[in-house]
Amino acid sequence: MSEPAAFQDIAENLSFLDDWEDRYRYLIELGQALPKLSDAEKSDENRVHGCVSQVWLSAETEAQDGQTVLRYRGESDAMIVQGLVAILLALYSGRPAGDIADTDAIAIFDKLGLREHLTAQRSNGLVAMVNRIRSEGAALR
Repeated sequence: MSEPAAFQDIAENLSFLDDWEDRYRYLIELGQALPKLSDAEKSDENRVHGCVSQVWLSAETEAQDGQTVLRYRGESDAMIVQGLVAILLALYSGRPAGDIADTDAIAIFDKLGLREHLTAQRSNGLVAMVNRIRSEGAALR
């Protein structure tokens, strides 16, 4: 199963950026482009636990071609993490629950070299976000 076009575009853009400062700037730009969540969406239910910074992921489901599709929105109070949220949304949002459950974003991030310069805290937060999204997909499979 292939990654969505929005994620493929991000991966391609990252492949052109060799310098980590440029990659961080790109992550920040991706995060800044995300729409803000409403105050209601910034609930404890939507908060991702296991992240040092505050992260909220809001999911909506819809039936499409006999499958449950999840659409995600997200936000963080930290700029780099907000960029990571943007990449995860590009990878997971709008996909069937089974595909979400089967897609290992950590392996994909490692292949792209996206985790090698993250602090341990950011990396742990990324794992917490991925685990949350994948478990929601698995529950709705």
